[in-house]
Amino acid sequence: MAPLSKVGGLGDVTGSLPKALQRFGLDVRVLIPAWPGAIEKASRKGLTPRLEHQYLALALGSRAIEGRLWSTVLSGVHVYLLEQEELFCDPAIYPSSLDAETIRPFAFLALAALELAAKTGWEPDILHVHDWAAALVPVFSRWHRYWGDRPRKNATVLTIHNLAHQGIVEAEVIEQWHLKPEAFRLEGLEYYGKVNCLKGGILASDAVTTVSPTYAREIMTHEFGSGLEGLLSSVRDKVSGILNGIDPDDWNPTKDPSIPCTFGPDDTSGKADCKRGLLSRFEWPDDGRPVISFVGRLFHQKGIDLLLGALPDLARHRVRLVVIGTGEKEYEDRLKEAARRFGKTLGLRLAYDEGFARLAYAGSDIFLMPSAFEPCGLSQLIALRYGTIPVVRATGGLADTIVDTDESSEGYGFVFNEFSASALLEAVYRAIKAYRDTKRWRNIVEKAMRQDFSWTRSAQTYQTLYESLRRDKRARHRKNLAEDERWDRQ
Repeated sequence: MAPLSKVGGLGDVTGSLPKALQRFGLDVRVLIPAWPGAIEKASRKGLTPRLEHQYLALALGSRAIEGRLWSTVLSGVHVYLLEQEELFCDPAIYPSSLDAETIRPFAFLALAALELAAKTGWEPDILHVHDWAAALVPVFSRWHRYWGDRPRKNATVLTIHNLAHQGIVEAEVIEQWHLKPEAFRLEGLEYYGKVNCLKGGILASDAVTTVSPTYAREIMTHEFGSGLEGLLSSVRDKVSGILNGIDPDDWNPTKDPSIPCTFGPDDTSGKADCKRGLLSRFEWPDDGRPVISFVGRLFHQKGIDLLLGALPDLARHRVRLVVIGTGEKEYEDRLKEAARRFGKTLGLRLAYDEGFARLAYAGSDIFLMPSAFEPCGLSQLIALRYGTIPVVRATGGLADTIVDTDESSEGYGFVFNEFSASALLEAVYRAIKAYRDTKRWRNIVEKAMRQDFSWTRSAQTYQTLYESLRRDKRARHRKNLAEDERWDRQ
């Protein structure tokens, strides 16, 4: 949960969605592990974490593991921090490989989520969990030897941010997690002889959401389903896509203290100062060339192969390209070599550096997202806020959020379909052509900056989903009570 701990866009979502939901009157609370430095970071921010419970013992395997529960308030949202130094000790958060040992922190987190009401006195109507790492909450709620036999008071929502990550481990965890034998069946966690946490979560949850409508449809196909397309198609009635949003207060060029000059849609003159600031980082002159940026993880999914394949042609078209991010060593090495070869074109920052990223968003003219697949994507939404025009591939949330300006008078970006360097280049050339038309470009930038991709609409959609699930849960509870009374009378 940003800013206490973060890996990728999920940290941003859990940091901003609860705040948006509270504006609609919902009592939202967040449970996260106290990863290394999280409690200290909260203290440095003046949030004064308070020890809620000194002793929290949960059974995993043959022992009871003890933890402590802290609480604080972040941007008006009540946050519980689960401390367990033995389990939550990896600053990387997600392990490089999964096995019965490295997945234990997430099993402990799931058990703590189910125990939370007893420890705090706060009983939520909805348990909203995210990705495979929290999918064990609905799994334990259904198949755990203790929790599975208790009356379910909560409805569960599982949001899939990236179907490619499923939490697959050996079957030995069934006993270690104290699950019933029926959990390890085709209609449960079993997946080619192993345990698939995300699969179990999909089956056990009352509702499944993805982070964009297009991605919700894509994951039911062989191309994007990562082996779960059949399962997802079979439960399609409970699957929906709800767009992620961004926090407009956090990403606001009119008051962002980390950029050289603030600006807004009514006066974009400060963007030129930001561009000069970005160019100066690489000792480049401001010679009128368009500046193109990429900010993200360096993996195949993000289209780095396309970017590298397009680089020689981009160099010939006299542009500046800024790449910021970290990832697979192969891509980092190839980018280093490209920077040596195209030093006047390619500026490289191989680090997670939010200040540098904000400068790139503000100081660039064009933003690249040539993703192989993109469940939602937040970077293109941030780029829009800062008047940097996205060039994206039509997949997932990119297809849902960017309208091609050559296809629609309401457009504010450039979209391509084929996953190839040539298709990317064609879209970039269209963007460069528009950039050289000063009046047209100014109009595109203004439209981009006026787009509203805050959490407001999505939070309303989530609220509607929560209310529907709560009504269904109460109706089933009343029906069960009536049946119990009828049996008692017989």
